[in-house]
Amino acid sequence: MTQTLEIKQEIKRLNKEFLHSSDFVAKEIKLGKEENVILCYYSSLVNKKDIEQSLINLKQLNGSSSQADQEKNQHTNKPKQSDTEDNEIDKDDAQNKEISGTQINNDYAAKNQLAKDESVIITTEKYDEQKLVDYVCNGETLIILLQSNQMIRLNNAEFAHKTPEEPENEQILRGSHEGFVENFEVNMQLIRKRIKNNKLVVKQITLGNETKTTVYYMFVENVVDNEALKTVENRLNAVDVDMFYSIGQLSDYLEDQVWSPFPQLLNTERPDRVVANILEGKIAIMTDLSPNALIGPVTFFSFYQTPDDFNARVFVGTFYRLMRLFSVFSAIFLPAFYIAIVSFHFEILPLELANKVKTDINQIPYRPLIEAMIMEITIELIREASVRLPKSIGQTIGIVGGLVIGDAIVSAGLVSNLMVIVVAFTAISSFVVPSVELNTTIRMLRFPFMFLASLFGFFGIVIGTFLLVVHLLNLSSLKHPYFSPIIPFDPVGVRKIFFRGPYYGANRQAKGFSPKKEDKS
Repeated sequence: MTQTLEIKQEIKRLNKEFLHSSDFVAKEIKLGKEENVILCYYSSLVNKKDIEQSLINLKQLNGSSSQADQEKNQHTNKPKQSDTEDNEIDKDDAQNKEISGTQINNDYAAKNQLAKDESVIITTEKYDEQKLVDYVCNGETLIILLQSNQMIRLNNAEFAHKTPEEPENEQILRGSHEGFVENFEVNMQLIRKRIKNNKLVVKQITLGNETKTTVYYMFVENVVDNEALKTVENRLNAVDVDMFYSIGQLSDYLEDQVWSPFPQLLNTERPDRVVANILEGKIAIMTDLSPNALIGPVTFFSFYQTPDDFNARVFVGTFYRLMRLFSVFSAIFLPAFYIAIVSFHFEILPLELANKVKTDINQIPYRPLIEAMIMEITIELIREASVRLPKSIGQTIGIVGGLVIGDAIVSAGLVSNLMVIVVAFTAISSFVVPSVELNTTIRMLRFPFMFLASLFGFFGIVIGTFLLVVHLLNLSSLKHPYFSPIIPFDPVGVRKIFFRGPYYGANRQAKGFSPKKEDKS
């Protein structure tokens, strides 16, 4: 009874040590008649078949040991004929007797027998709480023998042998080329092999009265933003629907302003990106049906950065970061600037260029706004067709459609040559933005700015920019400012938006997302 109580207390302590993470397993098993033991591991990191086989081998080993003991007893104490039936019963009991943990600890042959499968390496050492945490975080299975103060290590970590393919929408030049799949255990492997620490906590909740979809959210204890964590938990607990099956639904329930065109959670399929963000104090949310992970809280500037920025050299990463930021503004404002100039502000152009542009425009039978709308809608149709069709056909549609249709429209006098150049440059700029969600938002924002520019010229662009900035300032991501570190202003965070500093220097995150360090005093 005392032993059972001691085991239960140790299991409770282990669960607390591993922060009650949903993929951590600590349970009592009966290893022999002499003592019960504790089996603990991360279910997302181990090969469960190896664990089962190891426990089966224990019984097989015990059977052979018991049979040898029985034969020895038969030679030393020869039974009488009348005692044959009793000895048969004793023999059966010996065959079923289980080997004790102490015997495994002291018997080298037993350990070799236990490791029949060459993929499992077994070692025994003194029970150490800190070493246990390190071993479990490295994907090992531990059998704890409390009576003898020993632990048996089963090195049966099972990381995905077939590397998951890189996400098509988030390809990079340098760094990891792994991506999430539609299996949460594989996804958790990809994360835990990068964070070998028991402070990484995984929680789960079931959503959907009919679908019973499991949603997981993960964070790093003592680093996570507690306010954001509480917001996520409250919003997940408030979900009460019959059908829950997509990452889009999850995003709607978690975002602060669903009607905003701007995404307030970062959507990614890259494990390295998830790891980098949760180590900064953010939270990642996933389902067991999708390879996508939602990350929050984030800022507007999180969406135009990529892992390549941090894998490239300092100046190269800074250059491409600035280029992407420039592409965001050109994708939004360039068509509007063209319309404003040719409609109201010809005087800002050099005289020769103004005369050439005026000559081209005079041959077009309608206003610049209609001209721009024709080209923008054509580009959007070509893009949508290339996305929906198979890859081989989609690429052909993109190339042939862009060349043939563009040339035909110019030849027919429906748009000017300069408008084709402007729209093409705008389309390329929008595709430079790495986030698919922000990419779509930017393409949508072009149209209201084009309308305002056609009505009021540069003044209309100023009005649109003012309304856009006000909207961004009113947005939040899990109750954190969306336009941080501009407002609230943080000079170090602003510098990090534009420049990627070296790793050996001060490299803290923007204000509000800096990892909190434990007080070691």
